Amino acid sequence: EYRTTERYVDYVDGFARSGYIVFSSDYRGHGNSEGESTGSYGSPGYTIDVLNGLAAVKTLPAADTERIGMWGHSMGGYITLRAMVVSDEIDAGVIWGGVVASYPDLFERWRQRDGDGPTPTPDPTRTRGRWRLSMIDTYGTPEENPAFWASISSNTYVADLSGPLQLHHATTDASVPVEFSEILHEQVQEAGRPVELYLYEGDNHNIFANFWTAMGRSIEFFDTHLKGPG
Repeated sequence: EYRTTERYVDYVDGFARSGYIVFSSDYRGHGNSEGESTGSYGSPGYTIDVLNGLAAVKTLPAADTERIGMWGHSMGGYITLRAMVVSDEIDAGVIWGGVVASYPDLFERWRQRDGDGPTPTPDPTRTRGRWRLSMIDTYGTPEENPAFWASISSNTYVADLSGPLQLHHATTDASVPVEFSEILHEQVQEAGRPVELYLYEGDNHNIFANFWTAMGRSIEFFDTHLKGPG
């Protein structure tokens, strides 16, 4: 259950204390937002929500619309990557423990919860699990229709990233495989775009044990690419 005032408070505080206007979104159906929480992997809805939020923040008189960063954790990392290949307004992005893999990897390599079992079979009675079955019924599996699944994957378009990217991932993340960030790092490098990757040995999905180190690196990255010299 998502509660607005309990999630990511320390992250917001860290960026705000460093001089940034911070907008922390409630996706549709989360917290105090209206709508249905259908998930992001089979729908563009959450990405649309975030880009609408970005447009709203830009109307603030104090906002510097020429210097915009986006930070995302887990599913938020997935949305950050999508936003940065869709919009040219995001000047730098930071992703922690991101679900940043291609759809074949999401289907075949995502080991949730226990970290070493088979990919969980979606529960067709749950809204968030139906997207995979519905899309496979319509478009076929990634093996049957690779062109379609590539066409809706952010990883296909990393050459279009709107700015430099910094990735953080724990090596023992039991929720999202560290390989997702490692593969994305290689893909962005191959596309000739600036990217950094930090790995945290023995830490968890929230990078709890190395939180302040990761936050310091994230703030320094934004300072470098958004504030510039001085």
